[in-house]
Amino acid sequence: MGVNSSSAGPGRRRYDSRLRDQQARRTRQAIVAAANRLFVDRGYTATSLADIATDAEVARPTVFAAFGSKAALLREVVDQALAGDDEPVPVAERPWFRPVWEADSPRAVLDAYAEVCRIIGARAAEIFEVVRQAADAGPEPADLWETMQRNRRAGAAMVIDRVEALVSGPPCLDHDRAVDVVWMFNDPSHYRSLVRVCGWSEREYTAWIADHMHHGLGGI
Repeated sequence: MGVNSSSAGPGRRRYDSRLRDQQARRTRQAIVAAANRLFVDRGYTATSLADIATDAEVARPTVFAAFGSKAALLREVVDQALAGDDEPVPVAERPWFRPVWEADSPRAVLDAYAEVCRIIGARAAEIFEVVRQAADAGPEPADLWETMQRNRRAGAAMVIDRVEALVSGPPCLDHDRAVDVVWMFNDPSHYRSLVRVCGWSEREYTAWIADHMHHGLGGI
């Protein structure tokens, strides 16, 4: 008796494809998590793809097939640390960023953004330091570091645009200087220094960021 071809029809193929996609995503997530741990513990230069494969319990060719290079994997680690997961949703469209857009006064915008800085700092401060130190190791980490700085400034500019839309009367600072102030304080290195090293609470850190942005923007 022949095999019923319907058992391997389109529905079964779609099911198998979903399973493969889910497994591939779990593998990528395991690799990213292992890379994050090892980059933070050992540094970028001292960590090899073979080390990451061992920690993730996959073969080295699997790591290479998924990401292509250690530099590309570092970039993915940074992206997921900033966003919180691997979903293709920009940071500014995440639910935890929404209070910045929903705030109805300049002060409320800065308070909401201070909380965003805390969230990102808690997830990304250590990997930011990894990239900063690795920037001297080669052109790819250096390019990533420069991109991260530009993205921080773009984020600061979005916040200032929102503040200026809610300000009644002329602003206390010109636009570029106001962006400078917010860019200074949205650096995750502050979280690393004050919370991880000095032992500040999350609440103290958020208040510090908010207070300094308020003061730096003329007491908004």
